Amino acid sequence: MDDPGNILQFVRVSGLVTAVVILAVTWGASHLVRRTFERVGDRFPDRRLLLQQIGTFTRFLLYILGFIASILAIFKFTDQMFLALGGTIAVTVGFAFKDLAASVIAGMTILVDRPFQVGDRVSFGGFYGEITSIGLRSVRLTTLDDNLVTIPNNKFLTDAVSSGNAGALDMLIQMDFYIGIDQDLARAKQVVTDAITSSRYAFLEKPWAVLSNQVIQGGYFALRVRAKVYVLDVRYEKALESEVTERVTLGFKSAGILPPAMLVRSLDGAPLVPPPPPA
Repeated sequence: MDDPGNILQFVRVSGLVTAVVILAVTWGASHLVRRTFERVGDRFPDRRLLLQQIGTFTRFLLYILGFIASILAIFKFTDQMFLALGGTIAVTVGFAFKDLAASVIAGMTILVDRPFQVGDRVSFGGFYGEITSIGLRSVRLTTLDDNLVTIPNNKFLTDAVSSGNAGALDMLIQMDFYIGIDQDLARAKQVVTDAITSSRYAFLEKPWAVLSNQVIQGGYFALRVRAKVYVLDVRYEKALESEVTERVTLGFKSAGILPPAMLVRSLDGAPLVPPPPPA
């Protein structure tokens, strides 16, 4: 009688080649699905995030089915096989793959609970960027300076994560501009308003605002003019910020609006601006 503790007796040697072929086909199919949905998303930009999410589910399902099929190809499932699995694999493989199993379960939780989705702009663990894939083991995030960050799925179950657009194409952008407390605030707000309403990247169908308050900036009292506007597509986040900043800078210069500076008041209350630094 065979020893049920010897798991090798339940292995089909011929099935090893089949399992390798199954895994290779699974990887190729997953790669093809990803490329296909990316191309279709580029063709239909208004459905890009939805298509990416469908592609993620499809690839996730392919990986699971491929893994199960390869296991069935390698092992002969008999009563003795289940005994061996319960005695040997449950201990050795259990310890070896506990982190992987936790990540797989966490990945399923992410897909169901949806704290973020593929295409979202997310802040996590000091990194900010776009979620490019949600895999069996990890989530991949591409930062705005094109660095690829790989984060294990189970990290998202214990740490806080912030999603900027929560599955939508548009996202609220906040930009701050600082001027001296003795400058023309009304004119400054008008310059910022003109800059955001004339930007080709601004999504003005959603509410936007230009707000102001007094703050301490660089050790000096200053007026902060804050622009809050939605970007048309998260891919244009930095393009919007750059365009608005350039227009505001030129507008402030044309209007003679100066940045914050230390002011000294005379005894009669009149503000005295310190002389400019020597050249």
